[in-house]
Amino acid sequence: MRFSTRVLLLQLATQACVVAVCSAVFLWFGVQQLQAEAESSALNIARTVAESPEVRDLVAAYSADPGTPDAADLRDGPLQAYAVDVTSRTDGLFVVITDDHGIRLAHPNPDRLGEVVSTSFDDALAGREVVTWETGTLGESARAKVPVYAPDSSGRPLGEVSVGFERASVFDDLPSVIIAAAITLLLALGLGTIAALLIRRRLERVTVGVQPEELVALVQTQAAVLEDSDDGVIAIDPEGVVRVCTRAAARLLAIDDPVGRPLASLGLPKEVEDALIAGAPDGLSTAGRILYVDSRPVHRGGRLLGTSAVLRDRTDLLALSERLDSVRSLSDALRVQRHEFANRLHTLAGLLDAGRDDEARRFVDELTDRGSVAYRVEGLDQLADPLVASFLGSKAIAARERGVELRVGETSLLRSQLIELEDTLAVLGNLIDNAVTAAAAGAEPRWVEVTLLDDHDELVVTVADSGRGLADESAVFSRPPAEEGPDAIHGHGIGLPLSREFARRRGGDVWVVEPGGAQHGAVFGVRMPGVLGASGAFGDAADAPGAEHERGAGR
Repeated sequence: MRFSTRVLLLQLATQACVVAVCSAVFLWFGVQQLQAEAESSALNIARTVAESPEVRDLVAAYSADPGTPDAADLRDGPLQAYAVDVTSRTDGLFVVITDDHGIRLAHPNPDRLGEVVSTSFDDALAGREVVTWETGTLGESARAKVPVYAPDSSGRPLGEVSVGFERASVFDDLPSVIIAAAITLLLALGLGTIAALLIRRRLERVTVGVQPEELVALVQTQAAVLEDSDDGVIAIDPEGVVRVCTRAAARLLAIDDPVGRPLASLGLPKEVEDALIAGAPDGLSTAGRILYVDSRPVHRGGRLLGTSAVLRDRTDLLALSERLDSVRSLSDALRVQRHEFANRLHTLAGLLDAGRDDEARRFVDELTDRGSVAYRVEGLDQLADPLVASFLGSKAIAARERGVELRVGETSLLRSQLIELEDTLAVLGNLIDNAVTAAAAGAEPRWVEVTLLDDHDELVVTVADSGRGLADESAVFSRPPAEEGPDAIHGHGIGLPLSREFARRRGGDVWVVEPGGAQHGAVFGVRMPGVLGASGAFGDAADAPGAEHERGAGR
């Protein structure tokens, strides 16, 4: 049996029990009211009869007579006629009048006249009115007993008037009360059934027909699968309210307690909100992370339940890719050096084989003086770190293949060596590659200028190019890769945000120094603390390892 059906039956049973109890209480109160009305009617009639001057005079006369009244006289007497008339007019069971000895002076059964009543009359003779249910010669009835006082000023009780109503007549209205209660019961059950059906329909609509057992399984699945996954999951209903948000999703979006709140109230950038609804498979930069967002609508039974978005953090993967690019650049530089060095060894071997020893010695001296490879990079001799020089040399070779000249700025001065290679070369390589792309798309002459300065352990770099500059400098760190236009040249929506993330992790930054002007294109600045050895840690620049090589390389 379905849960909703069980709930419906339970509601109907509960309603039936409640209505039954209420009906029983209603009937009980109805019976009590009928009894109270009968007792009140009997008391009022008895008081009226006892207050009648004629009754008082006749009862006083019979009480003054020491003998027992004759039954035949009483049968045709005025008291009997009066009592019979009152009984017929009030539809009562009886109206009995007695003297001070309890002798019946009036009674519905004439044969009982002149006899002592069957029930106690002491209360009436004591001046007390009594209303009770008693069983007498005429059966059980609701009766009221009222004293009859002397007509003089003494006010002494001389007898009693007893008026009774038969039990059956008291409950003549009980069937109508029962019918009213039954109708009320049926109406209440009908209304309860309609309400229960509406609640059942609403429950099935809210739960999309999923039963509680299935809901438990869904919760267990969510806890076991979603919360243990590194990917974030966020679900948004058609009204834009967040209904599900895993810890990973909250961490990736840098939000707190989003469940139950509208998406627009979470303070997310507009592009992030759009990505959560429409998806961002090409990458999205937010909260210092590079996220891929896969968003899909969720339907069940032909009804749209909302949108479910899966957030995948690709920051570390892309960071590794950028670092691999920097390693690849170094590998290319080493390959060029190896190739050039092999060529020179062949030249040296040829001179020795030809017996031209003096020329071979001069050739060796020249190689020793200028280094193994001549990068032909202007200003490279201002850099004390051979690794940075080799890196820029390899970048210069790649840039030259695209018709761009890479040079080191005249104000560059790098006296220390890198101690944090991967992040630094990844940032520097990304900015140089973007600048080369921008310069290659511009007019002649095409150039890229890199300026490097050290400040204790902090590296400061500017990268300028001869490209067309930036139309919107605020968008280069967040624009999606599908965007077209001048700004798309500087990175593809991932490199620049990732470079900024590398720098900011170390307390530095990457920013746009100048979007571009008449003499040059965009200028980017980099500040990365803690990536250099202390100034002078490797000796003066002139004595640093590779300094002689760099002087030769700059020729």
